Amino acid sequence: MKDGRKSITFNKDILKGKRPFIISGPCSAESPEQVMAVAKELAEIGMVSALRAGIWKPRTRPNSFEGVGEEGLKWLVDAGKETGLPVMTEVAKPKHVEVALKAGVDMLWIGARTTVNPFSVQEIADSLKGVNIPVWVKNPIHLDLQLWIGALERLSNAGIQELGAIHRGFSIGNGTKYRNNPLWEIPIELKRLYPELPIISDPSHIGGKRDLIFSLSQRAIDLNMDGLMIEVHPDPDSALSDSKQQITPAKLKIILSELIYKRDFSSDVDFLHLLTDLRTEIDELDEELIHLLKKRLDIVDKIGVFKQENNVTVFQLDRWIDILNSRGALAKDLGINESFIVEVLKSIHKESIRLQTGIQHKKKTLK
Repeated sequence: MKDGRKSITFNKDILKGKRPFIISGPCSAESPEQVMAVAKELAEIGMVSALRAGIWKPRTRPNSFEGVGEEGLKWLVDAGKETGLPVMTEVAKPKHVEVALKAGVDMLWIGARTTVNPFSVQEIADSLKGVNIPVWVKNPIHLDLQLWIGALERLSNAGIQELGAIHRGFSIGNGTKYRNNPLWEIPIELKRLYPELPIISDPSHIGGKRDLIFSLSQRAIDLNMDGLMIEVHPDPDSALSDSKQQITPAKLKIILSELIYKRDFSSDVDFLHLLTDLRTEIDELDEELIHLLKKRLDIVDKIGVFKQENNVTVFQLDRWIDILNSRGALAKDLGINESFIVEVLKSIHKESIRLQTGIQHKKKTLK
């Protein structure tokens, strides 16, 4: 198929007809009282679609709180029965799947630390064969869209049709204000490849701080994500795991009420006419850009031949630094994001290097 896509069956029944689909609950189930109290408050909000709680917690280092284990499943299921909310938890191995299904959990999710390992995902997929249960898949910790897609494919091949993706950001170690950089272009690309796949965002894990949850949630809604997963706790500061990124149910209610929900489409005639005109302008400018790039690459070819004939290296550092500095400064003067222009130039430079290296290689081959 196009773009390397494989056949994956997606069934939007996983959303239960609700959009935005809001999943909320504590990072970890800590006691039956805690889970029940949270569930009742979430049910009263009226906008929450499902109750979540971690039962097994994969932690970076030993001796951290790693979840209450199997006994917490009963607390979660009882809270769901009491409030009418579907319940879900994270599974990382077949044994987790077995006991979660036996306990009556309604949905499962596969965490970022598990998605990164195809062997683990395959074992979970094998344990779900013949089972009709919705499964959500978080993106892998590091930036690898193909791993994310691969996990979805493995579950689809096992017969799971109600599949969803959870965007929780990526660990790229660049010292941003986020715990995990959102890199919104990745879930957007996943949506482009699989338009029918429901995708929700997890602002709790992306931000890592409760004061970032609202802005990240609004961004997700603005980008047409199908919903949100937000962690709540009766007393966030005393939570046994991820205390800094959890909020109270009362705060969740405020956030959900203040979010501005936008439409996919407007039937306003004036809006549609203006939008069409502006998009036509963009189409024409894109054509001009492509023709200009073609002219630039033709010159790159000529330079490549000239360098080859004069035994000059393809890459020249001083010239590259000058291009970045001068074009970046021009972009800044024009009010354009300098980082954006630098990234565009890097892509153009990469193609230029490829073309000129090809010329050098071709000349050597002909000899």
